[in-house]
Amino acid sequence: MARSTVFTLPNIMSSSRVALAVGFVASDAVPTRLVLIGIASLTDFLDGWIARRTHVTSRFGALLDPVADRFFVLGVVIAYVVGGQFTVWQAIAVMFRDVMSVIGFFVARNVSWLRPIPFQARLIGKAVTVAQLVTFLAVLLLPSAVNTLVILVGVLGLAATVDYTLMLWRKRVREVAPG
Repeated sequence: MARSTVFTLPNIMSSSRVALAVGFVASDAVPTRLVLIGIASLTDFLDGWIARRTHVTSRFGALLDPVADRFFVLGVVIAYVVGGQFTVWQAIAVMFRDVMSVIGFFVARNVSWLRPIPFQARLIGKAVTVAQLVTFLAVLLLPSAVNTLVILVGVLGLAATVDYTLMLWRKRVREVAPG
């Protein structure tokens, strides 16, 4: 009997971030929100680690993980804007990389020479995610640091967007180079 590549522990952990986002939006209690950010952070680390260690990686899981991440980030940002903890400019800065990732995904699916290029997590993208999570915690624990952290997330998000774009361009140049 073939093993399912959909209902694996890593995929269940990834998809749990959707429920965590809903819980975050539904609650305004600081301890609850701290726990939800902690669980989301832990599942974000563990899902990929477990998938690689147990050899249950899949295309579905590789797509699900970043979608679940973006959903959690969106939920937190919306909750913070509605609650007055983030201004609109802060929300835009924190979401910049995520919006660019979504745009990049649709471009990659519609530009024929990009379709075969595998999209993989890169170190700078992981740094953005860590900075986002630290910023989300700072809103609850150290509000005086939020502006600085939002700027850091925005700068890292811009750097990640440039990094992914250059990576794609380099792969394209290699693909069309003679020989």
